[in-house]
Amino acid sequence: MKAIDFDKKFDNGEDITQSLDLANAHRPGHENRRVNVDFPAWMVEELDMEAKRLGVTRQSIIKVWIAERLERRT
Repeated sequence: MKAIDFDKKFDNGEDITQSLDLANAHRPGHENRRVNVDFPAWMVEELDMEAKRLGVTRQSIIKVWIAERLERRT
């Protein structure tokens, strides 16, 4: 498909997902990087209680809370 045809379909609100290679799609700057952080035992226990209350993982809680804090800076 030519770019002009793709743009027309997109602009007309047509489904273009069949024309995309979603298996190789990525968001620049959003690649995962592993970090290690040591927390005191009491903090891990509190994180686990909150994660259980919300029905999510400890890692999810940590990511959301850090993201919220970083967003408040701007």
